[in-house]
Amino acid sequence: MDDSVKDLANERNLLDYIVVCVSEFASRYGMHMKDAYMYLRQYKGIDFLHEFYDVEHTLSFDDTIDDLSIICRKNGGTVF
Repeated sequence: MDDSVKDLANERNLLDYIVVCVSEFASRYGMHMKDAYMYLRQYKGIDFLHEFYDVEHTLSFDDTIDDLSIICRKNGGTVF
Protein backbone atom coordinates (compact mmCIF):
# COMPACT_ATOMS: atom_id res chain seq x y z
CA MET A 1 0.00 0.00 0.00
CA ASP A 2 1.49 3.36 -0.94
CA ASP A 3 1.77 6.27 1.48
CA SER A 4 -1.15 8.27 0.06
CA VAL A 5 -3.51 5.32 0.60
CA LYS A 6 -2.20 4.86 4.16
CA ASP A 7 -2.64 8.56 4.86
CA LEU A 8 -6.21 8.43 3.58
CA ALA A 9 -6.98 5.39 5.73
CA ASN A 10 -5.47 7.09 8.80
CA GLU A 11 -7.48 10.24 8.17
CA ARG A 12 -10.65 8.17 7.80
CA ASN A 13 -9.94 6.40 11.11
CA LEU A 14 -9.42 9.77 12.82
CA LEU A 15 -12.65 11.20 11.41
CA ASP A 16 -14.65 8.11 12.38
CA TYR A 17 -13.19 8.33 15.89
CA ILE A 18 -14.10 12.02 16.22
CA VAL A 19 -17.68 11.33 15.10
CA VAL A 20 -18.03 8.62 17.75
CA CYS A 21 -16.51 10.89 20.42
CA VAL A 22 -18.92 13.72 19.54
CA SER A 23 -21.82 11.26 19.73
CA GLU A 24 -20.68 9.92 23.10
CA PHE A 25 -20.15 13.46 24.43
CA ALA A 26 -23.65 14.44 23.24
CA SER A 27 -25.15 11.38 24.93
CA ARG A 28 -23.41 11.99 28.23
CA TYR A 29 -24.52 15.63 28.43
CA GLY A 30 -27.96 15.32 26.81
CA MET A 31 -27.02 17.43 23.79
CA HIS A 32 -27.83 17.19 20.11
CA MET A 33 -24.89 16.06 17.96
CA LYS A 34 -24.61 19.43 16.23
CA ASP A 35 -24.54 21.29 19.56
CA ALA A 36 -21.94 18.89 20.95
CA TYR A 37 -19.76 19.35 17.87
CA MET A 38 -20.02 23.14 18.04
CA TYR A 39 -19.21 23.10 21.77
CA LEU A 40 -16.21 20.81 21.29
CA ARG A 41 -15.02 22.93 18.37
CA GLN A 42 -15.36 26.20 20.32
CA TYR A 43 -13.64 24.93 23.46
CA LYS A 44 -10.78 23.07 21.71
CA GLY A 45 -12.04 19.51 22.22
CA ILE A 46 -11.86 18.71 18.50
CA ASP A 47 -8.33 20.15 18.32
CA PHE A 48 -7.41 17.97 21.31
CA LEU A 49 -8.71 14.84 19.57
CA HIS A 50 -6.71 15.68 16.45
CA GLU A 51 -3.53 16.32 18.39
CA PHE A 52 -3.73 13.36 20.77
CA TYR A 53 -5.57 10.76 18.67
CA ASP A 54 -2.62 8.38 18.95
CA VAL A 55 -3.09 8.18 22.72
CA GLU A 56 -6.81 8.87 23.15
CA HIS A 57 -7.98 6.13 20.78
CA THR A 58 -6.34 3.55 23.04
CA LEU A 59 -8.53 4.64 25.99
CA SER A 60 -12.15 3.82 26.73
CA PHE A 61 -14.73 6.27 25.43
CA ASP A 62 -15.62 7.12 29.03
CA ASP A 63 -12.01 8.16 29.67
CA THR A 64 -11.88 10.12 26.42
CA ILE A 65 -15.11 11.98 27.24
CA ASP A 66 -13.69 12.75 30.70
CA ASP A 67 -10.58 14.17 29.01
CA LEU A 68 -12.67 16.21 26.58
CA SER A 69 -14.68 17.64 29.47
CA ILE A 70 -11.48 18.69 31.25
CA ILE A 71 -10.01 20.28 28.10
CA CYS A 72 -13.21 22.18 27.36
CA ARG A 73 -13.48 23.45 30.95
CA LYS A 74 -9.86 24.65 30.80
CA ASN A 75 -10.80 26.58 27.66
CA GLY A 76 -13.91 28.24 29.10
CA GLY A 77 -16.57 25.58 28.57
CA THR A 78 -19.29 25.18 31.16
CA VAL A 79 -20.90 21.79 30.36
CA PHE A 80 -20.25 19.43 33.26
